[in-house]
Amino acid sequence: MAYIDLGVNEEEFPGITGPMRFRPETAQPLNALAEVLLRAPHSIPPGERELIAAYVSGLNDCAFCCSSHSAFAAVQLDAGMSLVDKVRADPDSAPVSPKLKALLHIAGAVQQSGRAVTPELIDAARTEGATDVEIHDTVLIAAAFCMFNRYVDGLGTFAPEQPEAYLPGAARIVEHGYGV
Repeated sequence: MAYIDLGVNEEEFPGITGPMRFRPETAQPLNALAEVLLRAPHSIPPGERELIAAYVSGLNDCAFCCSSHSAFAAVQLDAGMSLVDKVRADPDSAPVSPKLKALLHIAGAVQQSGRAVTPELIDAARTEGATDVEIHDTVLIAAAFCMFNRYVDGLGTFAPEQPEAYLPGAARIVEHGYGV
């Protein structure tokens, strides 16, 4: 049970959806940020951006965000949940591009501390072909998900344990985006 009365059935509105219904005036800009970072036209495909969000959420041990964004990534990636699980377990051995591995290293550093991002990590990403926009947006996705994770867990929201519980949300996000 959430630490505050969100005014919703938590099983119907788990994780971040309960707090967003509780404070729609803060939900709107947060959803707009997620829409831009994860779905707007970009050189990094949406599934890979969702994968970055899932990876950071996993590092933060945020069950709801990790599970939901893993599902969102899986439905947008050809290799599905198998790839998501491999990346979350060990990005270095996962079958993703060297550029995505380098961006995941940056995201993992951001999760620890913004100061953990080093010139070497940036240079490695550039060597693999990452652009300044891709590096910028990776840092912002990782930073934003540290905030989203703390928002969800700081209010003690409910997270379904069954992975299939996140599939309807994944279909909705892919079809309609954030903020719907």
